[in-house]
Amino acid sequence: MALTELVKGMLPDQYRQMAQEDMEARVREIKKEMGKSLFIPGHHYQKDEVIQFADAVGDSLQLAQVSAANREAEHIVFCGVHFMAETADILTSEKQTVYLPDMRAGCSMADMADIYQTERAWTALQALFGDTMIPLTYVNSTAAIKAFTGRNGGSCVTSSNARSMVEWAFTEKPRILFLPDQHLGRNTAFDIGVPLEEMAVWNPITDTLEYEGDIEKVRVILWKGHCSVHENFTVANIEELRRTRPDMKIIVHPECRREVVALADDNGSTKYIIDVIEQAEPGTAWAIGTEMNLVKRIMAQHPDKEIVSLNPNMCPCLTMNRIDLPHLLWSLETIAEGKSGNVIQVDARTAQEAKWSLDRMLARAY
Repeated sequence: MALTELVKGMLPDQYRQMAQEDMEARVREIKKEMGKSLFIPGHHYQKDEVIQFADAVGDSLQLAQVSAANREAEHIVFCGVHFMAETADILTSEKQTVYLPDMRAGCSMADMADIYQTERAWTALQALFGDTMIPLTYVNSTAAIKAFTGRNGGSCVTSSNARSMVEWAFTEKPRILFLPDQHLGRNTAFDIGVPLEEMAVWNPITDTLEYEGDIEKVRVILWKGHCSVHENFTVANIEELRRTRPDMKIIVHPECRREVVALADDNGSTKYIIDVIEQAEPGTAWAIGTEMNLVKRIMAQHPDKEIVSLNPNMCPCLTMNRIDLPHLLWSLETIAEGKSGNVIQVDARTAQEAKWSLDRMLARAY
């Protein structure tokens, strides 16, 4: 297997031609051979064909923390997307190596805020508002954006702790810049009492502030980014369900649009959604507004409840699905053969500054 194939992320044909049962058997064999030196974290949105081999299943930050705590693991094969593997590399030790089975597994939301756009925005916004802002970034962002918030006194947030971190940010400065998901930022700020009229949107494509009114009243600047999956849940989906199934409760992720969250019965992080369904009474009916692989897994785990996707035409996260069984096996065989490929390595300065951002969050929200 040529190293150039590994660098380019080109899956060799042999893996495309293998039967699934042969691939599964080989993965089990490698896991047994490597023992505790190998650790496979798997994000909730992964396919079942991959998640069956995960040593831990969870959200991105949780998996990075678990990876860092596992000092016996020299090789961490992160089954998620690029920014998640970056966070794992930031938090793990120098003796641990983080791999991403397919380098094409990115995140459209994270890609909506690059460091060049962000630095330009920060300069322009400081010209408008002076030294009155603190930056917050959702963990669904690149290491470079986490580092930006770290060196500018800001912090990361998760969908679980966004409220407490936004409240903290307002004790530091009168305004916040929230990257890169406008919907999580808007929903969180609204929940703590910030009116929609006091929120503006920064458009990184046009380098303009989208706001009508007196800008002195702006308290929250939302980056114009979104999750391509969660933005596909609509008011029309909710209205249809209310008409046809008024008995069904609706729970959505806060990455959904404000109007969708407002009409739902409940909203919360992936873990929150999982816990709510787990604790729900048998026989209850639920429509869930989040990624389809997870929704299907929740359905399978709770046959005593009626569960559907809020959007019946929803597809799984396409970038997350690039991590499949053939790519997982390829990555594991590469490691087992002592070769190097698809390694995620954040440079030392970026990692240090990003860790400042993560540490500020962990000190206050966990």
